[in-house]
Amino acid sequence: MKKNWSKILFIASDVILAVYLLFAFTTVSKKSSATTVCSKVDIRIADEMTNGFLDAATVKHNLQKAGCYPVINKPLTDVNTRSIEEALMLRTPFVKTAECYKTEGGNVYITVTQRMPVIRIKAENGDDYYVDDNDRVMKSSSYTSDLIIATGNINRQYATRYLSPLGKVIMGNELWKNIIEQVNILPDRSVEIVPRVGDHIVCLGPLPAYKGKNGEKEIQEFMARKMGRLVKFYKYGLNNVGWNKYSYIDIQFDNQIICRKRDAALHASSTPAPPVANNEPAALSEGENTAAPAAADSQTDSGKKTDEKKEKADSNTRTNKAESKKASKAEGKKTSDKESKNTSKKESKNTSKKESKKASKKESKKQ
Repeated sequence: MKKNWSKILFIASDVILAVYLLFAFTTVSKKSSATTVCSKVDIRIADEMTNGFLDAATVKHNLQKAGCYPVINKPLTDVNTRSIEEALMLRTPFVKTAECYKTEGGNVYITVTQRMPVIRIKAENGDDYYVDDNDRVMKSSSYTSDLIIATGNINRQYATRYLSPLGKVIMGNELWKNIIEQVNILPDRSVEIVPRVGDHIVCLGPLPAYKGKNGEKEIQEFMARKMGRLVKFYKYGLNNVGWNKYSYIDIQFDNQIICRKRDAALHASSTPAPPVANNEPAALSEGENTAAPAAADSQTDSGKKTDEKKEKADSNTRTNKAESKKASKAEGKKTSDKESKNTSKKESKNTSKKESKKASKKESKKQ
C-alpha cells in the first residue's frame, strides 16, 4: 500500500499553523494584559432582592480589608481573581458562592450568591447566630431580616439538626410564617411558639426524632398536625371567648387542648408574656384539671358542651334576675306616681272647698 504523501503534508501543515496561532495569541494576550490597567470593578449580588443580607458596599469593604480589592488604574495583572474568591468565602458569612474574572477591556467582574438563613438562634447560653437552608451555622452580623427567632435551651447540634428544618418548614408556609413570631425550647426539648396575635404562648411538644441527615419531612408532618389544630382552635374557640382569655395553650397531646386562664390583673394590663421555661402542667380551660393525654376527643367535647350549657344557664338566670329587678323598679315607680297623683288631686279638692267656703262667708257678710 503506497503512502499518500500529499495528505500527510496537508495534516502536518495544519498542525504547524495551529501551534503558531496559539503561540501568537498567547504572546499578544500577555503583552496586552501587561499594558492593560484596571478601569472598572463590577460587583453583582445574584439574589440581592430576595435575601437582602449582602450589598456591593459590604463586599467591597471585606475585599479592601483582605487587601485584594482591585485598584483602578493599576495593571490588570495585579488582580488575583483566586484570592478575591477565597477572601469572600472566608470573610463574609453570607456568601454562598463567589466568582471573579477579568476582561480584555480592563473590567473586573465579581459575582456573589448569598446563603439563605432560615432561623436566628439567640440561646440562653449567649450564642447568637443564624442557621441556613443547608443546615450550617452562619455568624451573626449587623443585618436584620424578618426571620423567626429561636430562644431557650439550644446547642449548635440541636440547632442544625432540628431547628434548621423547622425554620425551613415554617418559612415555606405563608400562614404559619404570619402566625409564628418566636420559638422557645424548654429544657425537656418541648417547643413553645409565641404567636404574632393574641397574648398567649402555645406549647407544641417535642419535635419528632428521626434518622438520617434531613428530617424536614417528619417535621413538616408534625407541624401540619399541630398547626391545623391550633388554627381550628383559633377559629372556633378564641373567636368566641376572646383572644386574651388564656395565657397558655397546650396542644402537645393529640386528643385534647389544655388551656390556662389568665390572671385577672394580668388580663387587665394586657402585657405580652415572654416565653418562659415552665414544666408545670397547664390548667384545663375550666379548672385545674390535668387530664391524662389518652383522654378521648369525645370526652373533651362533652365536657366543653357541659361547660357551655352551665355558662348559658348562668347567663340566663342573671338575665332573668336583672329583668325582674327592672320590672319591680318600674312597678314601684308607677305606684309612687299614682299615689302622688291621687294625693295632689285630694289636696286640690280640699283647697278648692276651703276657698269656696271663704267666698260664701264674705258674700253673706256683705249682704
